[in-house]
Amino acid sequence: MATFQKFEDIQGWQKARELTRAIYGITSKGSFARDFGLRDQIRRASVSILSNIAEGFERDGTREFIQFLSVAKGSAGEVKAQLYVAFDQGYLDEAEFSRLSGMTSEVGKLLAGLINYLNSTDLKGIKFR
Repeated sequence: MATFQKFEDIQGWQKARELTRAIYGITSKGSFARDFGLRDQIRRASVSILSNIAEGFERDGTREFIQFLSVAKGSAGEVKAQLYVAFDQGYLDEAEFSRLSGMTSEVGKLLAGLINYLNSTDLKGIKFR
């Protein structure tokens, strides 16, 4: 596992940023853009993923980082659930749903892998950087 000098080095953060960009893009069009509740909630959830990764990285140690990564992973689950709502409402076609759902799953898997790695190492009390 690579050493992180900054949160932008974390692949999960990079992929979460791509996901957030895609979520903002798709929620800016058509009926999705006019469903203010769902639009705003899915945007907040996607932003929460990359924000929690960054915040956890900047905290005081591995345990806190893991906690924030877990919150970020939960937010990825929230995004995925909201994608189902959007699909069921006809805001997304099958291809868009599949693409965004796949991106969300990839972020979740990357975060799970990082959490597992951090839990299995002797890095439990150290600070990154």
